[in-house]
Amino acid sequence: MGQEQYIEFAIEEEYYAIHIQDIHEIIKIQDITQIPNVTSYVEGVINLRGKIVPVISLRKFFNLEERDHSRTTRIIVVHHLEDTVGIIVDRVNKVTMFSDIQSPPERIGGIDGNYFVGIGLTNGGLVAILKLNEILLREQE
Repeated sequence: MGQEQYIEFAIEEEYYAIHIQDIHEIIKIQDITQIPNVTSYVEGVINLRGKIVPVISLRKFFNLEERDHSRTTRIIVVHHLEDTVGIIVDRVNKVTMFSDIQSPPERIGGIDGNYFVGIGLTNGGLVAILKLNEILLREQE
């Protein structure tokens, strides 16, 4: 039985993962065009080879302190339903597999546990696996 692969990334010192099949590509941070009247965690849009892609900040989504982008900042471009969305993260670590995935608690470090599929166990520690439906389909505030 083969294990499923995930891309592990970090926001500050917390580790998260997205199932590899949901990821279209990972790109360096680029110019983001801001758009008016959007939810606070929507950074704007980018032009990805002729396609306009909305970009969200996980840092803002999780109500973490904003920081300037660094040389390790990346945009993880995901396919979700019929859309393509970019997710800004502090750094991408590696492709990983989990020896075990546990159900998420009600809250993870002050963040609603509904945003996570589960908690993956690796040799390096615990990794929260994002539930893209909950994050990308969240009602506008």
